[in-house]
Amino acid sequence: MSVPAIEVRGLTKSFGSLPVAQAIDLTLAPGARAALIGPNGAGKTTFVNLLTGKLRADTGTVSLDGQPIDALSSAQRVRRGLVRTHQINTLLSETSARENVALAIAERDGCAWNMLRYARSWTACLDEADARLASMGFGARADEAAGHLPYGLQRLLEIAIAISLKPRVLLLDEPAAGVPSGETHAIRDAVDHLPAQTAVLMIEHDMDMVFRFAREIVVLVQGRVLTRGTPDQIAANAEVRTVYLGRSRS
Repeated sequence: MSVPAIEVRGLTKSFGSLPVAQAIDLTLAPGARAALIGPNGAGKTTFVNLLTGKLRADTGTVSLDGQPIDALSSAQRVRRGLVRTHQINTLLSETSARENVALAIAERDGCAWNMLRYARSWTACLDEADARLASMGFGARADEAAGHLPYGLQRLLEIAIAISLKPRVLLLDEPAAGVPSGETHAIRDAVDHLPAQTAVLMIEHDMDMVFRFAREIVVLVQGRVLTRGTPDQIAANAEVRTVYLGRSRS
């Protein structure tokens, strides 16, 4: 049996007397395609922040490739292979799309702060960034400042950056949030073509995207796992329809 890409056991967190994560268990195998859904206030973002080290859990453990990472900082977790995108993008808005990706590659390869000394490495980073953006349909827009791109391309750029870090586990935090309906096809295509070996957990309100993407869906309500199962099982679950989906799916 292979070692899980990520394994969460008994994760709990409270803010004062308010519990926001209640003994959450989650295991993702390498290459998993899972989604985390739940109503507003369910604790989804808190859970992601606990996984990435932005918040410290009160109790419980998180392991990556079989090794505990609870004591690691957010940056150290990224270097170990746990990468996330954000609901609100964190791009360098006045820097070109190409350079945004190349900087992530340089950070991954350990030469981000030595550009003058490692000029040849920086050229290699730019070349890899070009290839990544071309594969995701950016074309000539790779030279545009990230902040001037349409919002859908900004979200796509953040996914390109995340993939360039070569994650073992990728957390997609609402990748389609705020994207106009006419631009969501690019996000869906990118999600469909994520690296096969990367375990992916998507947190998303767009149920069409969730049911198209996920092989397993975890439903979170009030900081606790209500249920989990295949898309068909979740769609047929009356309790899930009541607390979140609000309707049956045909």
